[in-house]
Amino acid sequence: MPVPELTLHTPNAGPALVASAVAGLSTLLGALPALFLRRIGPLATSLLLAFGGGVMLAATAFALIAPALEMHAELGLPGPALASVWAGILAGAGLVFLGDRMIPHEHFFKGREGGGDGRAVKRAWLFVAAIALHNLPEGLAVGAGFGGPDDGTGLAITYGIVLQNLPEGLVAAVSLLAVGYRRRIAIGIAGATGLFETLGGVLGIATFTLVQSLVPFVLALAGGAMLYVVVQEVIPEAYRRGVERPATWGLITGFLVMLSLDQLLG
Repeated sequence: MPVPELTLHTPNAGPALVASAVAGLSTLLGALPALFLRRIGPLATSLLLAFGGGVMLAATAFALIAPALEMHAELGLPGPALASVWAGILAGAGLVFLGDRMIPHEHFFKGREGGGDGRAVKRAWLFVAAIALHNLPEGLAVGAGFGGPDDGTGLAITYGIVLQNLPEGLVAAVSLLAVGYRRRIAIGIAGATGLFETLGGVLGIATFTLVQSLVPFVLALAGGAMLYVVVQEVIPEAYRRGVERPATWGLITGFLVMLSLDQLLG
């Protein structure tokens, strides 16, 4: 029996591609204030990271996993919706876990991680690898989001990722300045990581263009990848500086902002 195709909505790759590019460029936009700043205090850094983490958590729950469950049922795909979404979440988290273990990269505060000999790689590229591990699944979420029943899901995810990328770009650029990089290089490196966001968006677009029935699984996969990133990387970085309570409120604020966007645009 053939798997049914998506009939609720005819997705347009054009808006999805534009949204992926905008999400990627937002990292560069967030890094631009580093032209005038040399450092950000521990409180501000934690608040920025925690806010972004809250946005990503809400996007994962309401703009990725919930639509994946709904679309699986509406499309009449074989098998229980919950089992398919479970598989997608675990696959997404597993992929990022493998990348985290195997690809040499360096976090701004945790130091070097991943396989191989990181000493043979310039620190700038290790920073790029670390942010790319975050941005690729985010871009995938943006691209796949436009394959849903309406464009509201994709728009909500895009706005949420932009909100998360603005502070992340600033923290990335200022952290590179703190370890000795020149301003233009620091901003350029932070901005260049947005290219991985656009690449992830292209992968998401390819999903709903070529095999539309895979969209629910890919939404869940992107959700699992983002969930892993938030729990493993973003929240620990936000709580590292001894300002746990303000960081908690920053995370809650980001969660509420993304929840509101999802309701307004969904």
